[in-house]
Amino acid sequence: MVAAMGHSRWALVTALTMVLMLGACATPERPQTRGGAPAKNWHGRLGLRIESSPVQSLSATLDLSGDAQAGDLLLSGPLGTALLALSWRPGRATMQRNGQSREYNSVSALMQDALGADLPLAALFAWLAGEEAAVEGWQVDLSQLSKGRLSARRVGPAPAVDLRLMLEP
Repeated sequence: MVAAMGHSRWALVTALTMVLMLGACATPERPQTRGGAPAKNWHGRLGLRIESSPVQSLSATLDLSGDAQAGDLLLSGPLGTALLALSWRPGRATMQRNGQSREYNSVSALMQDALGADLPLAALFAWLAGEEAAVEGWQVDLSQLSKGRLSARRVGPAPAVDLRLMLEP
């Protein structure tokens, strides 16, 4: 009986591993711009630090596509496992985490719940395009954008937030 229990545990672990691997291979539908052309995509690494109590930090692989009106953000762990999938369209925003999906009325509410801080999504897309979009409380450094690096810091309101992107060419 002990051998049968060990075998069934091994089968369960193997099945769960296969499910996780297949889930990591799934790619979200790519949004299109309003003109029907493929949306812009960014790939790389994201570092996020929120000076809350306790301090929260996240380091993940980033797959961002679309624009401020319609897009997708997939954050993955070091082995390619999807940690968080965010999707937004006019009037609707969705978060998928741990196999569960939640709907939101705004991207702001989605970002606050998903990341613990409201990231200025419209400004982020402007920053990625090299534009110095001003957002109250945020300081952005685009000096290294040509090398694929973007950093932004929210100094107010609390908590302070550090956002760092290292993009692939």
